[in-house]
Amino acid sequence: MAPMERRADWLPPAPSSPTLPLAPERALPPDESAPQPFEPDRPPLKRLLGALAVGGLLVLKFGAKLKVLLLLLPKLKILTTSGTMLVSIAAYSLFWGWKFALGFVILLFVHEIGHVIQLRREGIKASAPVFIPFLGAAVWAKSLGDNALAEARVGLAGPILGSLAAAALIPVAVATGDDFWRALAFTGLLLNLFNLAPVLPLDGGRAMAAMAPWMWFVGFAAMAAATFFFPNPILLLILLLGGFETWRRWKQRRSGSEEQQAYYKVKPAHRLAVAAVYIGLIVALALGMDATFVERSLEDA
Repeated sequence: MAPMERRADWLPPAPSSPTLPLAPERALPPDESAPQPFEPDRPPLKRLLGALAVGGLLVLKFGAKLKVLLLLLPKLKILTTSGTMLVSIAAYSLFWGWKFALGFVILLFVHEIGHVIQLRREGIKASAPVFIPFLGAAVWAKSLGDNALAEARVGLAGPILGSLAAAALIPVAVATGDDFWRALAFTGLLLNLFNLAPVLPLDGGRAMAAMAPWMWFVGFAAMAAATFFFPNPILLLILLLGGFETWRRWKQRRSGSEEQQAYYKVKPAHRLAVAAVYIGLIVALALGMDATFVERSLEDA
């Protein structure tokens, strides 16, 4: 509808009044007796619930978009392995310098390639590693195998190959006498040892699927304690993801479909084999870290 024009002849005539002398304009004091706009006083609980509701709507709105973005990450050309590696090297260089950052990212790459190799051995198509600064790297695959034993093999393949790569730096450190190589080897060994924590979605949690699923709760409790005493965004993220994943998979194992319950049926001999590799890795990594530890003081920083 077109806007309507306002005409002066529509207004009623002004009432006649005697002419008064003009007085200088003065600022009138505010009339405190005038009624003020009514603003209802909402109880604190209602205000809190309202804020939570708004926050929930925002999470739902942007969470769906974030999920779609994560699903598309492996397909985006800009986020190739080499591109994300360069971004991670640049990020870590801010704290460690480019040489150490380069070595650390290469060790991360070898670790993730271990997962890729085993996934393809299991007949599962896997993406190339995608690096996420300060969170490590990730590999996308439709599944982790046909059963919990295959999942354990995929989970342990990363720490096995990653530990070998870090251990290969020890002879270099001995031959050169340079603490740079010892520190890099120590960091690589520590990275693989941390990944063996028995909590989902870390590699140790994958091994527990075939070895002892009840250890998920032990690992979760240990991660919760570590997050409490050493607050860290990475630990908090692992704790949140691990809590949901552990509860979901435990329900599947106990009351899921027959196919879901059959996924976790592993022969005792296979459980012992997984336990031997898992425990052996932990012992080897602990010994390697002891051999490559470089004692430093605040003056050295």
